Amino acid sequence: MWDTSRFAQGNVICGALVILSAFASWLSRDSSVGSRQFLEADLEEKRESLRRLNAHEHPPLSERRLLYREDIAEVIDQYQADSRKYRRVHNALQSLIMIGSAATTTIAALDTGKQLTWQSMSLTIISFAITLAAAFTGYYKYRERSYFLQQTADDIEKEANAVSLGVGPYSEFGPDQEQDALKMFTQRVEELRNEQRRRQQQLDQPTEQSAPAIQPPV
Repeated sequence: MWDTSRFAQGNVICGALVILSAFASWLSRDSSVGSRQFLEADLEEKRESLRRLNAHEHPPLSERRLLYREDIAEVIDQYQADSRKYRRVHNALQSLIMIGSAATTTIAALDTGKQLTWQSMSLTIISFAITLAAAFTGYYKYRERSYFLQQTADDIEKEANAVSLGVGPYSEFGPDQEQDALKMFTQRVEELRNEQRRRQQQLDQPTEQSAPAIQPPV
């Protein structure tokens, strides 16, 4: 015979444990919600105190410029991230358009009702590949990008070697003028990088809007 009282006692204990666990979970949730509300209220109070402090105290111009310099880094990062995101979307859509156009032309060439041979299939596939390669080359301008990147890298390397050896425009600086030489080096390298960014922006423009002067020599 089964001892039903023993099983009933076990069920009661398990039920009590489940109820206690649920109650503890509810208390923990209520405590976390209360803590979050308390933190949000405390943060809002501190923000209000900061606004009142800024209204009564006006920091000097030098301090405001330093704060602006620190804050602008976050703005630059946000702009660059948005730019990369939209560039990826645009390039993906443009690639889809080029592939779809080439595929449409290829399918139309196959749909002639004639018997397909290996010669005609090979000719169609080669024509599709050439059309696709020409479209990607004309849009992304890989040759121009490679040329200008290599040119900028060579110019920066030339500046680095010149400042390290004290030749060229850095020959007029003595051993005690290292900071002046580094200042000129930084300025010249930044000019080269700005020029590369300008070329990159021109290459990212549509073909009909790109300046013809940026074409590299053959």
